[in-house]
Amino acid sequence: MNVIGFDIGGANTKAAFITTRNGCLEETVTTSEYFPMWKQPEKLADTLKMLITKTAKTKRPDLVAVTMTAELADKYRTKREGVNHILTQVKKTFPNVKILVVDVDGKFTTPEEAKREPLRVAAANWAATGWLAAQLMRECIVIDVGSTTTSIIPIQQGKVAAEGKTDLEKLILGELVYTGSLRTNVAATVQAIPTAKGLARVSSELFAQSADVHLILGNISEKDYTVETADGKEKTRVAALARLARIVCTDTEMLHEADTVQMAQQVYQAQVKQISDALTEVQHRLKDGKKSPTVVVTGLGRNFLARKAAVQSGFAEIVDFGKLLGGDVARVSTAFAVALMGASYVEGGFVRWTQ
Repeated sequence: MNVIGFDIGGANTKAAFITTRNGCLEETVTTSEYFPMWKQPEKLADTLKMLITKTAKTKRPDLVAVTMTAELADKYRTKREGVNHILTQVKKTFPNVKILVVDVDGKFTTPEEAKREPLRVAAANWAATGWLAAQLMRECIVIDVGSTTTSIIPIQQGKVAAEGKTDLEKLILGELVYTGSLRTNVAATVQAIPTAKGLARVSSELFAQSADVHLILGNISEKDYTVETADGKEKTRVAALARLARIVCTDTEMLHEADTVQMAQQVYQAQVKQISDALTEVQHRLKDGKKSPTVVVTGLGRNFLARKAAVQSGFAEIVDFGKLLGGDVARVSTAFAVALMGASYVEGGFVRWTQ
């Protein structure tokens, strides 16, 4: 059985193509493509075709499983409009293939049903990741740090225990934090930052983003910097230093490199604290006299953001989802989860695999 799972985000679309036989996973191929949905959403079908060409042995899989967050892109007036357009593009790409869409209860629905009740599938990617985690661990909290956002997903007694269903509810409850590895505006992370001459308020321009911070600090490589830069210039450490200097209205002639690196550290620490504070809030709602659960970290920022936040919140047992899944699947864990979820749905039981 050949299944492709898509995690269609506002900035990145991720794909995982899996082949199963007799209830066991035989092969997995994953990829991700930067596709800013707010620019040309009508070209989503072309991106999906490219992704299946890069991952699949066949252009006509047995099943397409989908989850999305791209309906929030400001090209769409409402989430209803976004969900409808995205699913229309998926159907256009795979006109004669069965398509299933994940909803916020971690169940599948058809594209037609999803269009009638768009809020049931809008931003439901966390439900797929939670489903996979729940198959592997009965008690844990998943921290999934992507390019733009962080999802915090509690698992209790082998089931997803998240209280929020919509983005708004999750923002209120701490289950969603709008900070990520690449696309977070530095001005949205810190309002003031220490410099050699004193504490400086930060300019509210999009001069630098989290990718610049993490490139400067060595948390990501130039290859990992997959999104556009704030100034349209190079994705190098030198260019990142120049962008970060601008947040306090200076440049690389006015600031020593050591001072800019120190600024990057301050922004980094602020991101970790944002995630740590939300994680602590979620943990407090789960406390029932038991010890702190295991934290499972996944996504591009799993080690330099999620793991640091878990340590800061006092968690002792931290597991890399990549080690549970094997390979580099953790970078696209939601796409892999939705593909495996689809295969398991059709097979009638959880598809197993060996690492």
